[in-house]
Amino acid sequence: MSKNIMITGASSGIGRAVSMEFAARGYGLGLAARRLDALESLRDEILQRHPDTRIAIRPLDVTEYAKVPVTLREIIDELEGLDIVFANAGIGLGGKIGKGEFEAAKRTIETNVLGAMATVEAATEYFRERGRGHVVATSSVAAFRGLPGNGAYSASKAALSVWMEALRAELYRHPIDVTVLHPGYIDTPINDMLTNRPFLISLERGARIIADRIEGKARNPAVPRWPWAWLARVLAIAPTRFISRMG
Repeated sequence: MSKNIMITGASSGIGRAVSMEFAARGYGLGLAARRLDALESLRDEILQRHPDTRIAIRPLDVTEYAKVPVTLREIIDELEGLDIVFANAGIGLGGKIGKGEFEAAKRTIETNVLGAMATVEAATEYFRERGRGHVVATSSVAAFRGLPGNGAYSASKAALSVWMEALRAELYRHPIDVTVLHPGYIDTPINDMLTNRPFLISLERGARIIADRIEGKARNPAVPRWPWAWLARVLAIAPTRFISRMG
């Protein structure tokens, strides 16, 4: 029996590529993002490649927090259930602290933390009712250290990772899995303006790895594992004088 997955931020980047990957693996898809036209284009492309795919699309800005559980329930009704909810919507705005970029930092926190929390909250409530499920969130290797010029982004991903750890502890005796993905540099619009993207991998490869990690119910995987699982530990203990050069 095929499974169903809901993905937020599905219209571009990791969300779009992972949607295509799960369609190829036979999943039913609940796709949500701010731009309905982009979702319609994605749906049409998926159906051209995989005509039997069940797809429900909904426009959703995850910072409109009250709409998140409503949208999730609409997708549940249309697909007749969900097995996985992937809180993937995120942005990477911001800049150096004290340089007049607070509004961008605020938007990053609202989307990456509160929007993700609203998604996971609604998903967990549903999975508690259902008695099983799998909650997934996109964090980042940036969660392991505050990086100069990316303070808000690093803080947002660290907050999300810690919050998901609390969720895993709360669900310890429940049949609900929790996965927190920590991608390195994957070739997406969120980072394509950067001049330095070490160990960059293609979007297609990133999507395959992410889908594998989700299906394997990994707990806190780096994407890809090498070299980021090792580098994350290095980042956490590196001297500040070294980190300061990364800005």
